[in-house]
Amino acid sequence: MDQQVYTLLVEVGRKPGDGLPEGATGAGLLCYAAGVSEEEAVRETVALLKAADLAPLDVTGYGTLEERLADGQEVPEEERGLMERARAENSVVVAEMTPFFGDEAD
Repeated sequence: MDQQVYTLLVEVGRKPGDGLPEGATGAGLLCYAAGVSEEEAVRETVALLKAADLAPLDVTGYGTLEERLADGQEVPEEERGLMERARAENSVVVAEMTPFFGDEAD
């Protein structure tokens, strides 16, 4: 089966040595991950983030480029380039990290 690239949003909590900004309660990471299935892409992404001393709490999958386009989403060229890089390298690309501050549940 061919490799696909999946768009994943990973929520991470705090862990000593995680490199998140002081005062952050966690972060959201936008990732593009290669895999033969979304399940494999999620497993690889979680393993990579744990190896990087992050604490993954939750993963939301948004599908492949084709699935996102079929849902009517606009996918900019920059994002497509990062997806292609993940596919070419058979890897996980962390495209964006958004730290969370304070009590996000409020």
